[in-house]
Amino acid sequence: MRKAFFALVLGLAALSATAAQPSDTTVCFTVEPPMTCANCVNKIKSNLRFEKGVKKIDASVKDAVVEVTFDKNKTSLQKLVPAFKKIGYKATPVALPEKKH
Repeated sequence: MRKAFFALVLGLAALSATAAQPSDTTVCFTVEPPMTCANCVNKIKSNLRFEKGVKKIDASVKDAVVEVTFDKNKTSLQKLVPAFKKIGYKATPVALPEKKH
C-alpha cells in the first residue's frame, strides 16, 4: 500500500512539473478561399482539432482569421499549414490581432 501511494505521489509531482512548462504557442492564420459562413468555420475547427498537439481553435468570419493554440513540443507552424491544405484552404500565418479590453 505504501509503495502504491508513493508511486502515485511521485507520478503527480512529475505531472505537475511537466504541466508547468510553457509549451503552448498561438498562431493566427488567414485562409484562402476566405471563410464566408459558419460552415467554413465548422469545417476548419472540426478538422484541425484532430492534428496532434492542437489545443484550441478560434475562427472568425468577421475578422477573417483562424487562431490556433498548440503544444510546440507536439506540432509546429510548418505542420499546421499542410493540415489546412488537406481540407481545401491555403493558410498564411499573420500577426496576432490585439485583444480589445
